[in-house]
Parts: sequence; C-alpha cells; structure tokens
Amino acid sequence: MIPLLSISNLSVSFDQKNRVVDEISFDIYPGETFALVGESGSGKSITALSVLRLLPNNASLSATSISLQGDNLLKLPELELCKIRGRRIGLIFQDPMSSLNPVMTVGEQIAEAIQQHLPLSKNDTQLRVLELLQQVEIPGPQQRIRDYPHQLSGGQRQRVMIAIALAGKPELLIADEPTTSLDVTIQAQILALLKNIQQKTGMALWLISHDLALVSTMADRVAVMQQGKIVETASSVELFSHAKHPYTLKLLNALPSMQSCLNHSPEEKPPLLQVNDFHCYYPIRKGLFKRTVGYVRAVDDVSFEIQQSKTLALVGESGCGKTTLGKSLLNLIPGGFGSVKINGLDLGGLEGELLRKQRTNMQIIFQDPFSSMNPRMLVGDIIAEGLKALHPDVNTTDRKSRVRNLLEQVGLPEDSALRYPHEFSGGQRQRICIARALAVRPKLIVCDEPTSALDVSVQAQIIQLLKTLQKEQGISYLFITHDLAVVAEIADDVAVMYQGKIIEQNSVEQVLFKPKHAYTQKLIGAVPVLKSTE
Repeated sequence: MIPLLSISNLSVSFDQKNRVVDEISFDIYPGETFALVGESGSGKSITALSVLRLLPNNASLSATSISLQGDNLLKLPELELCKIRGRRIGLIFQDPMSSLNPVMTVGEQIAEAIQQHLPLSKNDTQLRVLELLQQVEIPGPQQRIRDYPHQLSGGQRQRVMIAIALAGKPELLIADEPTTSLDVTIQAQILALLKNIQQKTGMALWLISHDLALVSTMADRVAVMQQGKIVETASSVELFSHAKHPYTLKLLNALPSMQSCLNHSPEEKPPLLQVNDFHCYYPIRKGLFKRTVGYVRAVDDVSFEIQQSKTLALVGESGCGKTTLGKSLLNLIPGGFGSVKINGLDLGGLEGELLRKQRTNMQIIFQDPFSSMNPRMLVGDIIAEGLKALHPDVNTTDRKSRVRNLLEQVGLPEDSALRYPHEFSGGQRQRICIARALAVRPKLIVCDEPTSALDVSVQAQIIQLLKTLQKEQGISYLFITHDLAVVAEIADDVAVMYQGKIIEQNSVEQVLFKPKHAYTQKLIGAVPVLKSTE
C-alpha cells in the first residue's frame, strides 16, 4: 500500500544547536491509526508541527522529504501549504480553551474553517456547521451554535475542536494529546467518537499521546519516541505483547495498575480528619438588584473521615464538586459549612490567630504547579514562604537549612533553590509544590489532581514520592483525582462523588472491584486498559 504521509530523515533544531527531533522516519497509511508516543519533551508535537511547517521562527527544519501522497510539503510555497492545512490535514490541539477564540461563537469558528477551504454559500455553510456539531455528538446543536467556548464543558470544547479539524474533510487527522485532562468517561466518549468518524470517512488518524493504555485501545501501529529519536516501531499487538527497547519497557512498567490495590493492608488507625454534614452552596443572583433566587449546591451533605497515615481518594467527573470540597475544607474558598475536625479539634469555631495556627496541620498541592507558584520568586523563597508566615520564630539560617532538606527529600538538587519555576519540567515543578506543602510539617495534605497532566514515568515517580513521605512522616492525604488506576496505586479508601454528593465509600479494593453504585460502575468501565495479545 502507498503511504498517505511519508516522513524521511526529519530533524528539527532550535537556535541552530538544540536538536529536538533527530533524523526520524515513518509512514502513515490511508485509513489507519498511527500513534506516536513518548514523554513530554521527546519531540512528538514538534514532529507534527514540522509536517505542517508551523514551527516558531527560531526553529530550523531539515528532511529528505515530507510527502503527502507524492506532494513534497517541504517544496510547496506558503500559499499552497495553506490550502493543505485544515483541508487535507486537520489538527486537534491538546488544550481546546487556549486554541479556541474566546470572543467568537462556536458556530462562527466552525464556519470560518469551512469557508477557508470549501466553496459553500452562507446558507450551506450554516447547514455544514450543524452537520459537524451533530457528527461530533454535541447535544442541542441548534442552541450550542450560538454559545461561546467558556459556556461549554471541557469535553464539549474538545468536540468543537474536532468539528473544526473535520471542517475541511481531511485525509489525515492529527490528534495531539486530545484527552489528556479529560475525565475517564469523557475521554472514552472522545475516543469512541474519533474511531466512529474515522470508520465513516476513511481518514487516517495520527494520535500523539503519552498514555499507553489509551494507545493500545486505539492504534494499529505505534512508534515510540525518546529524546528526539524513534527507538521502536511495531504493530500495536506486537509492541504491547513483546516490546523490545528498554525505554518502551520502562514506559510500560510505569503504568499504574488497577490490580495494585489488591496488595493494600486494611490496618485500622485512629481518624485524623472527620467531616460531617458538610455543605458548600453558591448563591444564584438575578435581576437589577442581584437578589438571591436560589443556590448551586456544589457540595451537598458530605461526610467522611481520613485515618492517620492513610489516603482517601475522592473521585468523580469534572464539576462533581471534588475540588470545591477540598478547598472549602481548608477555608480557601467561601460558602462551606458543617463539621470539620482535625485530631478532634473542630475548625468551625476558629478565627484569626487560632485558625492560622491550624493551617500548619493542613496544606494543599494544586493540579497545575506552574500557575500555583509566583514566577518572579526563587524556588527557595517559594518553599520558605509558608515557614515565614506560619513559623515566624524560625530564623533565616534554619529556614535555609529546612529548604535544603526539603529539596533533598523530594529529589531535587540543592541549587534548585536559586532558580525560577520556569526553569523546571512539569514533574520537577510538582516536586517543588510538594516541598512547599511539607515545609510546615502538616498532618494532612489535600492533593488536587497532582498527576493528571504528567507523563506515566513522572507520574509513577510522584506517586512513589508521596507514598514514601507518608511512610516516613505519617502524613494523611485527601487525593482528588479522576484517574482510577492512580487511585489503585495510592489510596487506602475511596469516596465517589456525583453532583455534590458522596454516593459510594469503601476500601479501595471494594470500590474498584465490587462497586455497588451504577455511576461507580460507569467510571470503572470507562478506564482504558492496556491491551496485549500473546
């Protein structure tokens, strides 16, 4: 079979010296799903952008050829290449919110893509917009056509991105990490949607991902990329059954497994955190005088407890109230009320200095480490900030010594203290945030999706670090996540949240392998499982 896309000896460098893609070659055939996998920084996305010649100005590209059904894209003038981008090759970006125009309606953005490539009348364009919205299975397309991106959920925004990518009826669709930050149920829907569209249209799909379980369910062939080089290429069945390269084996071994929870011991310990009848309501205000006409029950009558040195995983889809619960328990957002006790002390009646002193017992690790740190502060000052605020009696010398020890604990070199957040990778920044949370020696840490955007190997390192710190220091975790495989690796108990309520709560083994509630069963059924055939 003649390849649809053929890449031969592609290299990309930045500033003439930093080579990020190093003489790679591969083919993608009509109708197939080809996956390019590897960790962040391996060169996957740069490879895709090179094909469309969308690299930044400081990048230099060289290749023997980049051929689309015989047309060498390297030799085409920019005007001709514009006719290929979006028409013959569609592209779905990783983050739909940063890719969609916030001041244009969904319908306008899809129509713009259609008009760029297809000679349709205004009326036919509108019909095509509705057809695309129906194709990507957005409910109520007639109403959604007038919505702006911020009015849609994450899954719906990703569907709009797919609709835009399909507008020109491409022969090849490049999907760059299309489900990274989505819940497992939404992720399953997006993947099923892509497969369905592919079967109907016959287009080829180039999937870029670091999620090997996802790739194993989707791809026909897989290429593994490490530090700019392709180290292994094989059929999906062959790769996941008999991987040969050490790096591929490392990635496979780093995958979290649902089976790992079967080794957890059910040892009972005294409760550290006790939450009873907790609520968090937000007022709905309407009219000229913004009178309160009702409430959004973000967290509704929630009760649970976390034992000392144990981890409770709080799971559920986006919007169910997980993060709101975690933040309101720590008094980081208003609207929470109910009984919250730590070591038997009720936090509800505490104010001012008394409440501030209790903050040493409770810290939080946010989902996005970069946005949770001041980019103008040195890492050492970021870690020491909590010590200054909550332990003002600690002198400068002792603070610096504590920062050095914390950096060592989380596996970062001592000189990290004199660098800025932007100088670190995603995994390293998450380690800095863990060090900051540990600085005041808390008894409880709320971990809000701390591994959701990390590569599998980095994710495995962070999970192992949290488990080691728990064992050494006796810390308890409220671990907020939608990744049930990660839950199996780290949690002792699980609480499942749906529409502001906890609908099921039990040991991790009981919830993952003997779920009672239909919603829990749905979540577990949507988890991608690594497929291999011996």
